[in-house]
Amino acid sequence: MPSGRYSFYDTHDDTPLGEERFSCAPGPSGWRYTAQTFGTDGSADGSVDLTLDSRSRPLRLELRRAGWQVRGGALEGLTWVRSHSDDTDGSHTRQGSDRAHAFAGRSPAFLIATARLLRLRPGGSARLRVVALTDPVLAPRTLDQGWTLETIESHATDNGPLDVECYRVADLATGEEGLVHLAGDVVLAAPGVELEQLETPPSKAVDEGEPHR
Repeated sequence: MPSGRYSFYDTHDDTPLGEERFSCAPGPSGWRYTAQTFGTDGSADGSVDLTLDSRSRPLRLELRRAGWQVRGGALEGLTWVRSHSDDTDGSHTRQGSDRAHAFAGRSPAFLIATARLLRLRPGGSARLRVVALTDPVLAPRTLDQGWTLETIESHATDNGPLDVECYRVADLATGEEGLVHLAGDVVLAAPGVELEQLETPPSKAVDEGEPHR
């Protein structure tokens, strides 16, 4: 069961934005990722709990940040409920749905989940619609992404060969691109994300199933 710590940085000027202490593992339904998030002063400011089903769809998501909460999952696309801890009578709670494939956000959990969902072969690419939950208020924003698996490189380790996948991920509306490096279910590096500590080796890269070209 991999566990460790990610640090977040502003992609423009490298300003530190906090960190996430995580653990993840295959589970009865597919795969689960849990984490606590912290601000730059070390104070706890949220949590992540994402469970994928056997086809790597978001079976259940519970995301908290700075008093905001989003609960969601896959149901005829994606559905979710967004609320705030101060909204005791539910008057400002909002429900949403979209014919999207996956959630996105700051947590590396979403990058891993999308890679597992797509199951690309080297050189393969895919386009998908995601619902991005933007910090700090977890506001939902729908966008289209393009994913390409550019390379898979094998690296020798004390625990045997480690395959590192390099994805090029693009926002199809703005053309902005970035590289995401995955080893199994651990993000080694991505725009604004650095793996600072890893206590146990990554789990298997993807679930069983037919890969996409």
